[in-house]
Amino acid sequence: MLRVLAVDDEKPLLEELLYLLRSDARVLSAEGASDATGALRRITRALETGPDGPDGIDVVFLDIHMAGLTGLDIARLLAGFARPPLVVFVTAHEGFAVQAFDLKAVDYVLKPVRPERLAEAVRRACDQLGRTAAGPAGAGGGLPAPAAPTRHGAGAGAAPAGGTPDRAAEIAVELGGVTRFVPVADIRYVEAQGDYARLHTDAGSHLVRIPLATLEERWAERGFVRIHRRHLVALGRIEELRLDSGTTSVRVGSAELQVSRRHARQLRDLLMRRATG
Repeated sequence: MLRVLAVDDEKPLLEELLYLLRSDARVLSAEGASDATGALRRITRALETGPDGPDGIDVVFLDIHMAGLTGLDIARLLAGFARPPLVVFVTAHEGFAVQAFDLKAVDYVLKPVRPERLAEAVRRACDQLGRTAAGPAGAGGGLPAPAAPTRHGAGAGAAPAGGTPDRAAEIAVELGGVTRFVPVADIRYVEAQGDYARLHTDAGSHLVRIPLATLEERWAERGFVRIHRRHLVALGRIEELRLDSGTTSVRVGSAELQVSRRHARQLRDLLMRRATG
C-alpha cells in the first residue's frame, strides 16, 4: 500500500488528483500540498523519520509549474537523499519529459488526468517499490475503468425517444472515471479557474478544461452573460441585482457574485429587457 503526497498550486486540480488517488485500492493514504514550501516541509518530515517511519512517503505526485520552486526543482533536491520517495510528474506540459526522466521519475502524466492513466502510474510505483497491493478483481488493481457515459438529470440535453441527444445542450464532465453529460440548462454560473472552468449547478459543481471565454461564446445564445472576468452567469438564474456604494453584485442561489463596472450597464439592460419582455 502506498503513502502518497500530491503537490499542485491549483486547488481544484489538487482536489481532483487527491480524489482519484484515494479511490485507488493500492493507495493507503493521500495527502496534499498546495505549494512547494508546504511540500518540502512535509517531505522533510518524511525523510527525517525514514521511509519505514510513521510519517514516511512512498511517492510524490508533482506538478511542474508552481510559484517559487518548480516540481523539477523539488525532484532535484530529492535526488540528493539516500532513500527519497519516488516521483511522478503530473503536468499540462509535454516539453519537460526528458528532464523528468533524467531525474529518475517513475512516470510523466499529462493533464487533464485520465483515471486509467493515473492508475498506470500507481502500478509503476508499486512495481518499483516491489509492492503488490490488491486492487479490484480482474483489473490488476487500482482505479476502476471508466464507466459508460451517463446523463446527469433529465434537463435540456436529454434525447427524445428514439432520437439523438442534442450535444450542444449538454457538456461532458468527468469524475472518478465516469463521464456524465450535464444539461446546460442545469448550470447556474461558471467560475474561471486558470485554464479550467468550474460549472456550478443545483446539485454541485464540476471542473472542465475549457476556458471561460470559450464557454461565453458557445453559450451566448443559451442566455449566459459575462459579468466579471471570473464569472459567466445564466441570466435566468439571477434572483437579485444589488447596488451598494457604487458596486454591483448579483445573487444566484446562495452565491453572491460581483459584477465588474465594465459589464454592469449591459447586465442591467439585459435584466430590464427580460423583465419587460
